[in-house]
Amino acid sequence: MPLSPILRPVSFSDLPGWKDDDHLLAFEAFSRSAFHVLTKPYRSGSMGVAFDSFARAYSDSRETPASDNASARAFFERHFVPARVLSEQAEHGFVTGFYEPVVEASRMRTEDFAVPLLSRPNDLIDIDETNRPPGLDPYLAFGRTTDNGPVEYFDRQAIESGALAGRGLEIAWLASRVDVFFIHVQGAAQLRMTDGTVRRVTYAAKSGQRFTGIGRVLVDLGEIPLEKVTMQSIRAWLAANRHRQNEIMWRNQSYIFFREAPVDDPELGPIAAAKVPLTPGRSLAVDRLLHTFGTPFYIDAPTLTAFGGEGFRRLMIAQDTGSAIVGPARGDLFAGSGDAAGSIAGGIRHPADFYALLPRPLVEGGSW
Repeated sequence: MPLSPILRPVSFSDLPGWKDDDHLLAFEAFSRSAFHVLTKPYRSGSMGVAFDSFARAYSDSRETPASDNASARAFFERHFVPARVLSEQAEHGFVTGFYEPVVEASRMRTEDFAVPLLSRPNDLIDIDETNRPPGLDPYLAFGRTTDNGPVEYFDRQAIESGALAGRGLEIAWLASRVDVFFIHVQGAAQLRMTDGTVRRVTYAAKSGQRFTGIGRVLVDLGEIPLEKVTMQSIRAWLAANRHRQNEIMWRNQSYIFFREAPVDDPELGPIAAAKVPLTPGRSLAVDRLLHTFGTPFYIDAPTLTAFGGEGFRRLMIAQDTGSAIVGPARGDLFAGSGDAAGSIAGGIRHPADFYALLPRPLVEGGSW
């Protein structure tokens, strides 16, 4: 498959701030993917960056790990060629942020903890072209099995109104509907249990409907100006308008189901779509249909100063995806876990230039 024409070759000297970055942190994130693919390869994206072309870089990262920033930078320059990713609709691409909430929870339902996180139901099935019935929305990748064949699954309103009640799907109980909603948006959480233990939940499946960002809903309704939309401003609006929470949150019909996951390293985030723990400030969510997991991306977002007070110029590794992350120059930056990371992630809505680091065998093989 030839490389997409929206990938334009450049040199490392064209990457603003390339020499000043901490490449060792990016290398460590990359190497986690290198070890994972020994058991299961990643699917190649449609932009022509074939998974097999990473073999040499993955092998080298496993056999000769970088020990400092200089050797990590040399690794990436040795194995990759940078290419500007052109945005199809604007001069620049666009980045947002996500994080892992840390919230209090209970194993049992109580008066204070009455909002559940649910595990995947046994009647939720994957839908593809081999089992999609005529007339079912072609977007839907999940459905509900019935005696008459697959149908669309219950949406958020139906589930929160009791469609799955009594089936024992509750993993944990939380105090706030808004907290649960934003855990759905983020796709993972650390749970500080009332018994003193710490648990982690991460994405297992979804009901399948299209994701609708409620920030856009509130903008369209004239409730929040576009330039003021952040996670914090949305939360504040929901807190001040409790009587309208259902009206707004149910506009996002997509409902997320979770599974428990270990907390092996509290410095790292949850295991996400690329099946490796996310690295704060170094893991990037991308459009999985277009991009191949494990691809390094250099992100230049000079107006984004939330990470350390200077313009954001960092090498990131594609290790997650999301329903709202659509397009070749669109990314979601993983900010970490907890409230401080949430404050950073919730305010990220910035233009950015994307540079994909393409494996040299792909370029030298004539795919361009």
